[in-house]
Amino acid sequence: MRTLVLSTLLMLIAIPALAEEKSKPLFDGSTLKGWHADVPAMDDDKNAKSPFIVRDGNLVSLGTPGGHLITDDEFENYRLEVEYRFAGEPGNCGVLVHASKPRRLYGMFPQSLEVQMMHENAGDFWCIGEDIEVENMVERRGPKETWGVDGDKNRRILNLTDGSEKPLGEWNTMVIECVGDEVKVWVNGDLVNHGTKCTVSKGQISVQAEGSEVEFRKIDMTPIEKISE
Repeated sequence: MRTLVLSTLLMLIAIPALAEEKSKPLFDGSTLKGWHADVPAMDDDKNAKSPFIVRDGNLVSLGTPGGHLITDDEFENYRLEVEYRFAGEPGNCGVLVHASKPRRLYGMFPQSLEVQMMHENAGDFWCIGEDIEVENMVERRGPKETWGVDGDKNRRILNLTDGSEKPLGEWNTMVIECVGDEVKVWVNGDLVNHGTKCTVSKGQISVQAEGSEVEFRKIDMTPIEKISE
């Protein structure tokens, strides 16, 4: 009997550990292993430096020249937890999910669904060759005849909240869940966007260099089977 009780306790202790092992850091804290940069300005200029570096244990997007840091692998059905902050002046950046064809938009942006990180706009969706639906679409995207996923079409879908971001210099936590055709986003615990009928369900993950210096201290991916309530 004592052996049975002891075995049961050991199993219960092991369950949380097994759950934690499912989480995979996409950034290891010291290298950019598992990622590759796509920076158009580096195509012909051999002296151009990548805007993506590792500094003091953080992945840093220097902002310029513009481009993307993209995972080598594709992912589907996952929770992505990102901790970030603007290192200097507030500005623009983003996390792209379901990324595929490089330079689909403006010779720069890969085909994807962007989750905006721009200061005071964190959680907006930007459609880049892919699309998604949310509640109150007209209110949050504008007249239906302006919608689109390319060029100057209305590709932006506003987020649900104001004031979810931390003061400048403090670390923000963005959680993005992607399961099937559904994408749900939280910023510092606030639900900021929720879309369904996404036109893509898997792809690479990317972070941007889009004019502003941004530090990332955590980019973790956890496989999940359903979206959190």
